[in-house]
Amino acid sequence: MMADTAAPRTRRSQPATMGLMPSRLLASFLFAATFVCTTYAQQKPVTLEALTKNDGPTFATDVQWRPDSAGFSFRRGERLHYFDIATASVKDLPDCRGLCMDAVKVPDPPAFEWENRGVRERKSQWCSDNRHMLLNSGGDLFWMDTQGDSIQQLTRTLYAEADPQLSKDCRFISFRKDFDLFVLNRESGKIKALTHGGTAERFYARLDWVYPEELQLPTAHWWSPDSRHIALLEFDVSATPQYPHADYLASPPRPEPERYPKPGEPNASVRLGIVDIATAKLRFVDLGNPASHLLARVEWLPDSKTVAVQRLNRIQNKLELIFVNAETLQHEAILTEADEHWVNLSNDFRYLPKRDAFLWTSESTGYRHLYLYFTKERYARQVTQGGWEVSSVLGVNAEESEVYYLGTEKSPLERHVYAVSLEGSAEELSAPRRITTTDGSWSADFSPNGAHWVSRHSSLSMPANQQVYSAQGQLEGTLTERDEAELREYRILPTEMHTLKTSDGTVLYGKLIKPASFQAGRKYPVIVQVYGGPHAQSVRNSWAGASMDQVYAHAGLAVWQLDNRGTSGRGHVFETPVNRKLGVVELQDQLLGVDYLKGLGFVDETRIGVSGWSYGGFMTLNCLLNAPSVFRAGISGAPVVDWRFYDTIYTERYMDIPSANEEGYRVTSLLPKAGNLKGALLLVHNLWDDNVHFQNALHMADELQKLEKPFELMIYPQKAHGVRGKHAAHMRAMMLRFFERELKPADPKGKN
Repeated sequence: MMADTAAPRTRRSQPATMGLMPSRLLASFLFAATFVCTTYAQQKPVTLEALTKNDGPTFATDVQWRPDSAGFSFRRGERLHYFDIATASVKDLPDCRGLCMDAVKVPDPPAFEWENRGVRERKSQWCSDNRHMLLNSGGDLFWMDTQGDSIQQLTRTLYAEADPQLSKDCRFISFRKDFDLFVLNRESGKIKALTHGGTAERFYARLDWVYPEELQLPTAHWWSPDSRHIALLEFDVSATPQYPHADYLASPPRPEPERYPKPGEPNASVRLGIVDIATAKLRFVDLGNPASHLLARVEWLPDSKTVAVQRLNRIQNKLELIFVNAETLQHEAILTEADEHWVNLSNDFRYLPKRDAFLWTSESTGYRHLYLYFTKERYARQVTQGGWEVSSVLGVNAEESEVYYLGTEKSPLERHVYAVSLEGSAEELSAPRRITTTDGSWSADFSPNGAHWVSRHSSLSMPANQQVYSAQGQLEGTLTERDEAELREYRILPTEMHTLKTSDGTVLYGKLIKPASFQAGRKYPVIVQVYGGPHAQSVRNSWAGASMDQVYAHAGLAVWQLDNRGTSGRGHVFETPVNRKLGVVELQDQLLGVDYLKGLGFVDETRIGVSGWSYGGFMTLNCLLNAPSVFRAGISGAPVVDWRFYDTIYTERYMDIPSANEEGYRVTSLLPKAGNLKGALLLVHNLWDDNVHFQNALHMADELQKLEKPFELMIYPQKAHGVRGKHAAHMRAMMLRFFERELKPADPKGKN
């Protein structure tokens, strides 16, 4: 999608809430679309064709704040632009589309390399002079003068400079080639190797598959602030088993194995190293047996003398923050988090040099909250508290007196930006100040000095927009307007929010879209959409727009979704009931949701379907096989069918290793339950899914066939966890046909 930059609206005198319609989120409250100017009769129904249109807004991406916080660059389509805070204006940056086409085409690798989707390479980076930018395009590197309207090509190689990172003094650019780390002297153009001898089994500054997927670690090397050293991770995956993918569309077919550890199998052995840029001398830090722990976070402190490392034990119920002396390599555990269930990671560590302290978030109370930890005193002071969570730390002001964070204090169904003073005391905590007052879901990208931020906001009744605010909540400009065209063109059916309780009083939230033809007193089939897994929240006050759920509803099917215990956004206390028994409590809650639906009076109890992908695919089979009398049909996409088949880091976090929880693995396996299948089942899976392997679907198919159970199976030929492009259009049409056939009652002529 390409779009010209919209001129920002300067409204410095207006607060963040002006011009927006507030709403109240109550149990069973109906969120009606507030921007619709035409009647339903004049609008189109949402059909499969509507999902393939690409005429919506092009959002600003790749937001990069200038180091001095005077403005930020952003990308719209392939063009880079700059927003200036002082004037609240946008200008075009030099156009790289012509020169960047000169990037040397990198030959295709002989076999697919299975790089995880969580690896993040920055397309653009600011130099500390606040004028120049490093661009990464087409596998080569470019140097842009944002004020002189010039772009210089720095590399022209037959290989891609992978994961390029600019040193703080802007003299050097580190990058990875194959399995080693190199550095480019930007002024001389000379390239020097910083590591040597990397192989496919032992590599430097390069991530394996599971670290970015399950620890959300996007890179494996980090510059020191003084530009003299790089901290890096060395991965030894020689003991990690390989999953035997093979590309059958190639001619001739070729093997493409993927290193992928499954529960109880060896993880990569990971070591922390520090390399001197001048001498290329690499030294390793002795943090214990590298095969027995996970190095989950690495960050330099501002003095360039200390590296902060977060180390987890294998089953992730103990997290240590370790400070490493970069010169002596001596290290010390500064704090330790332990939990009887598991410890969740965050990216909330912030060192505050003026205070000689750091920000830390902990779930020790059952909810993630902020703490200010004083380094010398070894003392932590709580900053926030309550039965809600700090979702993420966003920034700190220049005086280090106030911290900004995303939180759920107003509602677990929303995300808002808050500020809280760090000047409080242990006896009297400062009250947080909510900056965003319009209902819905907010995200924020704060400037380095904490004075301004870029927002993205939407709600069930409002499509997303992007704006620029001050830390006080004053609107500075608009990057992307809300897309009202979709609301004018299509009949977006309203979403109702519902509240119910478990037997122990735990509140659960669900959302419901009634069929377009809904009439009180009639009965309708319903699809239960489910994900249900940890670290995901599906029921939110946020915009969905034209979606598959809308397609189903316009086809005469009600759509229901419930967030069971174990999902995110409700605190650690809401997650932990699933510990060591994934799928058990989740199913109880989903069945409670179905009973609640039945009590609404319009559901045809004989025509209830269920559908989900990934963990949702697991839950779909869980519903069909463990509650076969409830569900008439289900679509299970990319399901885990036995937790022994998934990766180590995710599975062992919640289930422990198989030898320590044999009963848990046994009772949660779906394979022994295959004989319970009564309803119609459609299994969908990519043959080369790198995340949930096709092994899962094949095992389930094998069990069902041996039991002579009828089912349908659709295989897609993509090397990814999700189905994309034209294959996705094919899949959506198939899913709609399946549910129309299996759930909708027959008409008088005998047709569904």
